[in-house]
Amino acid sequence: MDVPERAQHERARLSSLLRELRMDAGLSSSEAARRCGFSQSKLSKIENGMLLPAEADVTALLRVCQATSGQRTDALALIRRLRNESESARVVLQRGAYRKQRQIGQIEAETTLFRDFQPTFVLGLLQTPAYMRRVFASLPAEDAERAVDARMARQRVLRDTTKRFDLVMTEGALRWRAGSSAMMVEQLDRIAAVSELPNVRVGLVAWHTEVDVFPSSAFHLYDDRLAIVGTLTATATIADPRDVALYLDQFNAVSRLAVYDDAARRLLDQIRDDHRASG
Repeated sequence: MDVPERAQHERARLSSLLRELRMDAGLSSSEAARRCGFSQSKLSKIENGMLLPAEADVTALLRVCQATSGQRTDALALIRRLRNESESARVVLQRGAYRKQRQIGQIEAETTLFRDFQPTFVLGLLQTPAYMRRVFASLPAEDAERAVDARMARQRVLRDTTKRFDLVMTEGALRWRAGSSAMMVEQLDRIAAVSELPNVRVGLVAWHTEVDVFPSSAFHLYDDRLAIVGTLTATATIADPRDVALYLDQFNAVSRLAVYDDAARRLLDQIRDDHRASG
């Protein structure tokens, strides 16, 4: 079992243990959360493996549920290992962005259907080199260029007509001013060109669209088997079918809000004209 698989297994063990302890103690989730000093929503995410708790949260739950010494030892060992692996993920982001790009590229090579959602900036598969350099600007110059090269290499997968892509962004992601107006115009031209490829659908959720789903972060789906979710401090690779199914449901919800094809390209034209005018 490799590190990501072990982490998934241990995270599921921790979630299951905490849920069973609460139920054995005869506590509802709302009552247990109240006694611990946090929300029922937070406890639900912990018990379903959607949120990695802090060690203090686990300690509070163990106390409230009157865990045995053995249960305390098991739960605390699990959370410490999981937190340490999360810390290791931060090092990957800070020191090896180009390796992460290559790793994702290998996953993409084995994928037939790609479904990506990005609420705040342009999806990596659609970025121009200039836009990429802004994204990787916090890295040392050499590492940034290697990351750009690796991301550009990843984009070649778009030309593989045996693969299909459903790429959804918000209008806000395209209006987020990552650089000069000229750079943004070039970026929007790139998105429009890719949207014409026969195996690519680019969906845009317009500002005026009334929404009923609220994704908290970007996510990327590889067939129905894998999800990658990026946060400020770590990148999670999720393989548990139950968790992947939640992201599939969320993607289906946001894609229903999006416009595609000619309607998407008309919206791209409007945003591009606004960037050009602002310059």
